[in-house]
Amino acid sequence: MYSFNDLKDKKVLIVGGSKGIGKDIALAFAEKGASVIITGRNIDDLEKTASELQEKNTDCACIQADITKLADIKHMVSDAEKIMGRIDVLVNNAGINIAKPALEVTEADWDKVLDTNLKGTFFCSQAVGKHMIDKEIPGKIINIVSQMAFVGYVDRAAYCSSKGGAVQLTKALAVEWASNQIKVNAVAPTFIKTDLTNGMFQDEGFYNDVMSRIPLGSLAKPSDVTGAVLFLASDMANFITGETIKVDGGWTAI
Repeated sequence: MYSFNDLKDKKVLIVGGSKGIGKDIALAFAEKGASVIITGRNIDDLEKTASELQEKNTDCACIQADITKLADIKHMVSDAEKIMGRIDVLVNNAGINIAKPALEVTEADWDKVLDTNLKGTFFCSQAVGKHMIDKEIPGKIINIVSQMAFVGYVDRAAYCSSKGGAVQLTKALAVEWASNQIKVNAVAPTFIKTDLTNGMFQDEGFYNDVMSRIPLGSLAKPSDVTGAVLFLASDMANFITGETIKVDGGWTAI
């Protein structure tokens, strides 16, 4: 019988877990009995979400960290190990976008997007990967990327580049760490309907353009992404590595 029962008692670190997709993923893991630590920069958001997680599983906590700073990543992983004892699953969910025409993107814009979406993802994976290898943990690393790793879109030059790089990073780490039984995969959502994106969709032209590209005819929900993450974290995906699951309603199938 297939189930997510094997997630019970797993130790899960979710980078960017206080809001939106990350929060939904964190709550789902906690509901399945996993111990969860969420990280992010805003301590108020972290503590609010951590209190919700603790209502489902008392073995949950939060750590403030900025993954564009390597010292923060080192302390984040060290603190997570001290709190939980080990890390079985890493979810790299932190990400940003600065929507600008390519001709207007500044060096600072580019660095901010790439430092979070690609550099941060790599160094979080590196730190947790070392922990897993040293402790001989057959772990799971799951990167939240985007359909825009596979298609182009206006005002997304830096974002598309960062997410495309994260897909290739997923493959590279999967191959390199396969002998350690660490599975590295990614989930690539389309636009997600959340409180954080509602304002963006007030632009009728933008909304209509997005909807015209999704054959299933609706925006994704955070739970659509969470289902893919739970699958990859579970024993059902133990022979899957280096893959990216597109949760895009068919956008990239056209």
